[in-house]
Amino acid sequence: MKKKKHTSLELVSNRAAYHHYEVIDTMEAGIKLLGTEVKSLRDGGGELRDNYITIKKNEAFLMQSFIAPYKFGNIFNHEERRERKLLLHRSEIQKLKKQKEEKGISLIGLSMYFTKTGYVKLKIGLCRGKKLFDKRASLKKKSQDREMDRAMKNS
Repeated sequence: MKKKKHTSLELVSNRAAYHHYEVIDTMEAGIKLLGTEVKSLRDGGGELRDNYITIKKNEAFLMQSFIAPYKFGNIFNHEERRERKLLLHRSEIQKLKKQKEEKGISLIGLSMYFTKTGYVKLKIGLCRGKKLFDKRASLKKKSQDREMDRAMKNS
């Protein structure tokens, strides 16, 4: 029997997180959304810029993520920056909680995407903050790689 490939449509990404943080590990989690939030995400109305993940009473929540109000969503529209529950197994939450207790470790949402089956998933990153010299080094390496690619293309 063939394995199904799960293709995904990325809705929102947090590109700045890769600049400010060193991503140690990633994990996929479901997210509990309202109907107007899903419709707004389909229209491209989401942002993950200053988000973080917190664990309260053995439940994980996505904080400070922005999902624009749905333009046709009258009185049943959602709050823009509400806390959203993440759907994880208890063992995964305990693992994240244990890893977060280390000094300098943060849990950050990296991207939100639709799966092939139509569910919205969140890619969680276990991150450590970069120092200024680390950011400079990564920018320098990125520009060197870009120059090398150009040289290979032109020759």
